[in-house]
Amino acid sequence: MIGFEHISKIVQRTDAKIVLFIMDGVGGLPHPETGLTELETARTPNLDRVAAESICGLSDPVSPGITPGSGPGHLALFGYDPLKYEIGRGVLEALGIDLELKEEDVAARGNFCTVDDQGKISDRRAGRISTEKNQELCQLLSKIKLAGAELVVAPVKEHRFVLLLRGNKLSGELGDSDPQHVGLAPLSVKKLSPAAEKTARLANEFVARAKEVLRSCHPANMVLLRGFSQLPRWPSMNEVFKLSPAAIASYPMYRGLARLVGMKVLATGSTLAEELATLRQHYNDHDFFFLHVKQTDSRGEDGDFQAKVKAIEEVDAHLPDLLSLKPDVLVVTGDHSTPAALASHSWHPVPFMLRSRWCRPDRVKEFSESACAQGAMGRFPAVEIMPLALANALKLDKFGA
Repeated sequence: MIGFEHISKIVQRTDAKIVLFIMDGVGGLPHPETGLTELETARTPNLDRVAAESICGLSDPVSPGITPGSGPGHLALFGYDPLKYEIGRGVLEALGIDLELKEEDVAARGNFCTVDDQGKISDRRAGRISTEKNQELCQLLSKIKLAGAELVVAPVKEHRFVLLLRGNKLSGELGDSDPQHVGLAPLSVKKLSPAAEKTARLANEFVARAKEVLRSCHPANMVLLRGFSQLPRWPSMNEVFKLSPAAIASYPMYRGLARLVGMKVLATGSTLAEELATLRQHYNDHDFFFLHVKQTDSRGEDGDFQAKVKAIEEVDAHLPDLLSLKPDVLVVTGDHSTPAALASHSWHPVPFMLRSRWCRPDRVKEFSESACAQGAMGRFPAVEIMPLALANALKLDKFGA
């Protein structure tokens, strides 16, 4: 992969528009009765039409065999090597809901969850409680006082919240309390360096107090914490790629990711139709758009094959609205695979297609895992997508003499 120090020297500004359209968790696995994945099962005439005019392939968000989180998966798509630019989910969630972070603040992503009488997790998402219920519970937890740090508990969406610890000599080098499996008890938050001893104590004290507060609040009767992190200092997409980038995403974490790399986060609604309306409204203001759809991932995490198929078909039905804008470069892919069969993220490579006037279309005629495996791009690292998009927008000059 070409590094930032090299690509920034050959990038040039043009009027060409790039749209990076992310169907979160789009990759899947075959259904045992049909042998077809969710994407292969769905009726997708519009996605297939784009595939027939594109160069296609399969991308690895991090590396073959490695299951990525949403953060690394998206950072790779934005051109940031996820092995170099690491960040915990806490900062991403905090930025996504517009919390102002200070340098020493430590943020964690929280889940309201359900534990049984033995204290073991029976539902990591507490039945995806409503955001309104989340807000009520966060108000209760905000009354907790900790000696040695200021506490902020802020709702995100459904079962998700942000825990923010503000004080002196705090560290984000902490392990998670979320074992990410049901049937297990929440873990103790452990320090990963001596500097994190104070913060680990504060986090565990918060969890213990939260357990008491939520004892009678079934199904959300416990909390899980993960992704402890502090605000990093990274080069922006404008600095590296000379872009005026904008993000259109309804879920806070993805807005946080976009803000972290210097995108302007546009106010939008919760549906794809509303997101596309936002894109049209601001289309003349920016030359790069990150457009995100969450439902394909959510239905995969629910383990609901048919619901994921339906989510894909709904995306396809709205695609003509995007195509009518005639972006110079359109990239359609995902940040990772989320097969319903696993009900979780997986290591499987992600289908990818890029359409532009200057691409060299291959023989792929549909947007699916098996079809994209036959594409001209083959299997490649997702971090290479951004340079490819820039090249097809004629935004890269020649490298070397």
